[in-house]
Order: sequence, then structure tokens, then C-alpha cells
Amino acid sequence: MNKVTELAAHVRGELSKAVVGQRESLDQLLLVMLVGGHALVEGVPGLAKTLAVKALAHIFQLKFQRVQCTPDLMPADILGANVFNLSTSAFALHRGPIFTDLLLVDEINRTPPRTQSALLEAMEEKQVTIDGTRHELSKSFAVFATQNPVEFEGTYPLPEAQLDRFLVKIRIGYPDAEQEAQVLQNYQDGFDPRDLQRMNFSTVPLEALLAAQQETAAVRVEPALLRYIVTLVARTRNSTAVSLGASPRAAISLMLFAKAIAATEGRDYLIPDDIKFAAPPILRHRLVLKPEADLEGMSADQVVREILRSVEVPK
Repeated sequence: MNKVTELAAHVRGELSKAVVGQRESLDQLLLVMLVGGHALVEGVPGLAKTLAVKALAHIFQLKFQRVQCTPDLMPADILGANVFNLSTSAFALHRGPIFTDLLLVDEINRTPPRTQSALLEAMEEKQVTIDGTRHELSKSFAVFATQNPVEFEGTYPLPEAQLDRFLVKIRIGYPDAEQEAQVLQNYQDGFDPRDLQRMNFSTVPLEALLAAQQETAAVRVEPALLRYIVTLVARTRNSTAVSLGASPRAAISLMLFAKAIAATEGRDYLIPDDIKFAAPPILRHRLVLKPEADLEGMSADQVVREILRSVEVPK
């Protein structure tokens, strides 16, 4: 697992040039890259969500596009459309921002369901269909979507079908006082988040990322741990606090994310702690709580923690 651990250490160091603190959140973004999935990033404005994704794209030398979601955003604004060319008397595809490697969908819950659904095929199959014609997307295609957890006016909750396509839901919190003071010092010293070129990132070639992904996929999972994952996911469906539990896709995601954790720790085998660490970000956005659980102030993370405590850990 040398390639993965070396890559992880390098990326952590480079990301710290742009984002102060947020170690756990940044690690989860890196793990998403190792799995090749999509991430929903939740946090109040001003916590460097966009900056972190842009920096990640710079470090991995990936093509980056950003979509700012608004209530009047249309599917064609993301996918593109066939436009008639007068000079050739033929239609030509005008490609939208989805034809990229890393797509940042900013404030995804501000756009209506029709436009949100434009991402479903791309996220699942890495292709889009425009006017009946399929178009392949980049093999490195990934969606990093952000949303504000406290502002609900004028927003459209993401449907369960779309939430299930996000590998993880990453929560970003406020920095501590020391980290915030360092942010101010960086700005005082001339830091400009709009000019990432000045940060002189030590980049990672695509081949190194692909090799790390292959090592991650090769992490061994014992049958007892496969059953442990299945049991955890099944318990979400039987929980008295949950009206809609996690799907088989969640079980697959839990295994893949846990394998990435093991690989960054330098192991070629999975242990129960990898699964426990992976469970909250994998499951929190896939559980629909019953109204009475919501009224009691329960959260999806609490339900996940209770399930982890109730299931016997394999030895």
C-alpha cells in the first residue's frame, strides 16, 4: 500500500497550503478520489468548501468546472445542447460544464428537481444522453456538490434516488480559534483563494492516482467483515427511528470507502474500525427518519452510532 500512503501524505500536505485545518473533511475528500465516487459537502457559507475542491483538482491536474445552482437553472445549462450552425447547416453539440473531470455543483439544493435529475445518469453511468444520443464523460468524472444546512427558503430537497448516488455526505464545521487566526494571518500575508496558481502546488500525475485506486481496490475483505457490513446496513432498515433504510448500493459504498481508509493506513486488509469510521459519512444521507424521531431531535448520525453499538464486531 506504499503508493496510497505516499499519495495520501503528499495530498494532505498540498491541501494544507490552501485550507487550514479541516483534516477529517479533507481526508474524506481524498478517500472519495481513491474510490472514484461523488461527494455531497455540507456546511455553512465561508468554510472553504469550494476552495478545497478547486485545490484538489489543481493537485491532481484534473479539468475543473463549476456550476452555480439557481432556481432558473435548466438541464441544458449543465449538459449542453445541440445548436444549429448556420455556416454548416447542421446541428453541433455545444458541450455543457458536465464534460469535465471534477464538476463542482455549488448549492445543489437551490436548483429544481428537473435540473437536479440531469445529474443522475452522469453520476451512475459516466455518460449523458442529449437528444437521444449518448455521450461518454471523462473516466475521472466526479461530482462534488455543496449545500447549506441552515438555509431552506427557496431550496429543493434532494430526492432519495439522487442522494443514494453520492458516495458520502461530508460535514464541514467551524475551525477552532487557532486555525481561524492562521486563516487571517494567511490573508494578511497575501493569500488569494482566487489565484491557486500562486500556491505552487506539487501536482500528482493521473497515473499515480490510477495506481492508488488499483491498490485500494485490491484491499482484502474477509467474509466475516462482509457479513458485518450487510448486518449494519440491514439494521438501518429495521430501526424503529427510520422510515427508509440504506440500499444495497450503500453496502457497496461502505465496503469501498472502508477499503480506501485501510489503504491510506498502509494496510492491504480491512479491519472493523475501518467500517466504523466509514459508516457515518456513508449512511447519514441515505436514512429517512420517522417524523416522531425528528420531533425528538434525533439525527441520522445518532441512529448510525446506535446501530454500530448494537451490532457485534467480528473477531
